[in-house]
Amino acid sequence: MPTLIEKATRIVAAGNKPKAIDEYVGRVNSGTTAVSIAHMQSPAGWVEPGQRPAFDEYTVVLRGMLRVEFDGGTLDVRAGQAVTTTAGEWV
Repeated sequence: MPTLIEKATRIVAAGNKPKAIDEYVGRVNSGTTAVSIAHMQSPAGWVEPGQRPAFDEYTVVLRGMLRVEFDGGTLDVRAGQAVTTTAGEWV
């Protein structure tokens, strides 16, 4: 049976500037552990500490540019592009 997600849950992110994450599907809003689907809006210059997430990440950039640092370099992801990272990978 389909499940309606009536609204997102606002999550405050770690980082050097305020950033909000509106999670639709994930641990916080729906109890889902396999995937997280959220809308994030980051201010220019926002950065967060490196991490090794326990899940795969899929990011689509709608506006602007996202710089992803990883073991071995950096990757600039621009509006209309996407990037994936694997569970346990340092980003």
